[in-house]
Amino acid sequence: MSVHQAASPQPAAADAAEWAARANQAARSVTRTFGRRLLFLPGTHLGAVSVPSNTVKGLFGPWHYWWQAHYVDCLVDAGRRELAATTKFDGGSRPSAGRLASRLVTTIRLRNLFRFENHFYDDMAWLALSTLRLEKLAEETRHPGRRRNAYVRKKLTLQFDSASTDDLGGGTFWSTQRDFKNTPATAPVALYFARTDHRERAQSLVTWLNAKLLHPQRGVYQDGLRIRNGGTILEEAIYTYNQGPVLGALLELGGPENLERAAHLVKSVARELTVPGTRVIHGDGTGDGGLFTGILVRYLALAARDPRLPTDARETARELVRTTAAAFWTSRREAPELQRSKAPAEAPFVFSPNPLRPAGETYPPGAAVELSTQLQAWMTFEAAATL
Repeated sequence: MSVHQAASPQPAAADAAEWAARANQAARSVTRTFGRRLLFLPGTHLGAVSVPSNTVKGLFGPWHYWWQAHYVDCLVDAGRRELAATTKFDGGSRPSAGRLASRLVTTIRLRNLFRFENHFYDDMAWLALSTLRLEKLAEETRHPGRRRNAYVRKKLTLQFDSASTDDLGGGTFWSTQRDFKNTPATAPVALYFARTDHRERAQSLVTWLNAKLLHPQRGVYQDGLRIRNGGTILEEAIYTYNQGPVLGALLELGGPENLERAAHLVKSVARELTVPGTRVIHGDGTGDGGLFTGILVRYLALAARDPRLPTDARETARELVRTTAAAFWTSRREAPELQRSKAPAEAPFVFSPNPLRPAGETYPPGAAVELSTQLQAWMTFEAAATL
């Protein structure tokens, strides 16, 4: 079904089971359309940056380490639902989501020249978080966690230790250039520290974010502090995705002050980062921005389910998740031109990078479709399925 009209700003009357079915459809669309072997090697799996794809460009061009990390996270989401439903998202003859996620982590290392370290600490933090979730999924499915996952943690924790210094009073550097401390790196590193029982380190990073980058009037977090000519420059840009891991870290750490801040952050997001007149989180375009809305929605779903937050904050978070998911779903289109198999099969869906613009406008037939934007919609449906 091709959708030609803009999405309704009101939440769809869909329950968790319906959102789970929609998440499965998005998962099949992404894995079948974008999933590739690396150099045709068996047992490998990596997401193509865009489709239709150029094989040479795919091998030697940008491959977006951090997009792949969020691909792992989406597969873990699907794997958790598989565990609850006891059925695979893509049928019994195909690999489970957990198996694909494991292959993807292995392939990320191969594609990254046999290492997990990267020039950007935020990229590494996203992979560390997704791999940690993958290990917990393996434990719940009674498959022993692979030594590789422990190796990822060991290697990347050392990187975060190195990047989280007392320069500028705290925080985490964005890159190995070490001239910018920002929310994109500090927040996911704080969440990672909190989830790996380094709570004091996590709290110090959150405290730094509150002191240095929280906008006092708007209640959301600014981008970062850049070191230049012996001084610092505040980068005032406010991005949707930065609010997500801060919210996750506040909830993970808990305690009255953090939970109060989390509740305020949910309300600030609803006020500052939605399309006027709606409860839909605004889109941030394509490229890296194609992931931003989905990342925020992922962590809003955690807030919506957290009984420690006030009822109004939980209900606001729930409405933001479901309304944004409904907008992505309504604006989708079928894309039979991207179907890779000649055998009769379900046509893939294409989702718009902007939840309130039809995919027929943003990604008309013949246009290159980016992985980031499709992961974004998928993770939004996964978030809605948890409520």
